Amino acid sequence: MTTGFISIGSNIDKEVHVPSSLNALKKQFKNIIISDTYKTEAVGFEGDDFHNLIVQFDSLLDAKSVAKILRLIELDHGRTRDSRKYAARTLDLDLIIYGDLIINDGRLQIPRDEIERYAFVLEPLAEIAPNFLHPISHKSYAQLWNEFDKTNLEQIKLR
Repeated sequence: MTTGFISIGSNIDKEVHVPSSLNALKKQFKNIIISDTYKTEAVGFEGDDFHNLIVQFDSLLDAKSVAKILRLIELDHGRTRDSRKYAARTLDLDLIIYGDLIINDGRLQIPRDEIERYAFVLEPLAEIAPNFLHPISHKSYAQLWNEFDKTNLEQIKLR
């Protein structure tokens, strides 16, 4: 059994798509733990605020199979494959960590570099997995969050 973490983001009908995606994830994976939700401004484009959170889960599947399930859930929620990186979206599900795997084969990057770049990924991750270690830096997520530059941090914890 491998423990993984999924970053969830939505800024189109987020009150519908986030809960629905959580239900879909609960049907696919075991031992789901859900972080609080954080409201953040759109990054890289003008748009509605995002709701972001992290889900911890366990699975016997390989990382590519998990990523494929996440893509299917996104498509079921109106996500199109031709969407730009910095654009509004109904649902964005990213496998950010999967056990201690380190993968960088183009489409699949684990661990995702967003962990150390964006508070909306790192803060909820540190919330639910403070003592887990980043597979490359070997620092705990609590330590990474403590070291994170919070100078211009503008995100709001919703629950």
